[in-house]
Amino acid sequence: MVDQPLRVVAAACDGACSGNPGPGGWGALLRFEDGSQRELGGADPATTNNRMELTAALALLENLRDLPRHPDLVIRTDSRYLIDGLQKWLAGWKRKGWRTASGGQVLNRDLWERLDRARLPDLSLVHVRGHSGDPDNDRCDVIAVAFARGQRPRLAAAGPAAPSLPLPAQETTVLLVSGLKTPVLKASAATKPATKTAAASTPAAKTPAARTTAARTPVLESEAAAAAPSELAPEALTKLLSRLELAERLAAGGFALSLVELAQLVELPLRSLESRQQAWPWRDWTVVPLDQGRWRLERDAGGLETRQ
Repeated sequence: MVDQPLRVVAAACDGACSGNPGPGGWGALLRFEDGSQRELGGADPATTNNRMELTAALALLENLRDLPRHPDLVIRTDSRYLIDGLQKWLAGWKRKGWRTASGGQVLNRDLWERLDRARLPDLSLVHVRGHSGDPDNDRCDVIAVAFARGQRPRLAAAGPAAPSLPLPAQETTVLLVSGLKTPVLKASAATKPATKTAAASTPAAKTPAARTTAARTPVLESEAAAAAPSELAPEALTKLLSRLELAERLAAGGFALSLVELAQLVELPLRSLESRQQAWPWRDWTVVPLDQGRWRLERDAGGLETRQ
């Protein structure tokens, strides 16, 4: 029997910027049905939060283009700007010659045009609240913030070798992409106009004066593997706490989960869950089957609150 190629069952992306405009970073991840994941990330010394959000999504789409995908796959993001731009505004911008409803020029047009070309018709974007306990969104945020601070976070590698991401012209950005021996470094013009001010969050924002982009030295993957400075708690425990808090809210609200979402929460391979038909225990909850392939968490009466 020939093994089927691993499908991507979850995808997420996020951007960060210090100063806005200022040093920025982006992070993205792909989770495969065997439980492994591939992480992507990069930095720009002078950018905006919105540009980092768009760059993260572009990297994700470029990676997903040639990978097998689960039919329930969606891209999870906390950026309304990204979602509304692709799903509401883009068609109107193109009809009006890349002008907004108020007549101004669309900001970040170079990235929007590339996102439009990279779009996958069977793949939609879903909004999640930032810093709300969503484990994939939180991980992308950690990666993005680390790059924005000039750090080199350890990135997980899984699946086929990740394709390089051609960066927008007139930008100098170091990409640290799992699966590549060296990062991608693209640089052209030394200056470019900044894309928005700190207060601007809509396409009608004003464009400030030109800024200078500093050159960056390429970083080898071995250097990129250096861990970021330790936080107050180990990263693994912080991630676990986020997942447990999320599970508690899901159980309290009686929310139904798809099999893909359940696999993300319990961090088990999708293939190991597909054959399950009966209720089963997970930590302090019971995972209960519902109709149409959905599942729900129910608090175990013998859980944390009864332990001494």
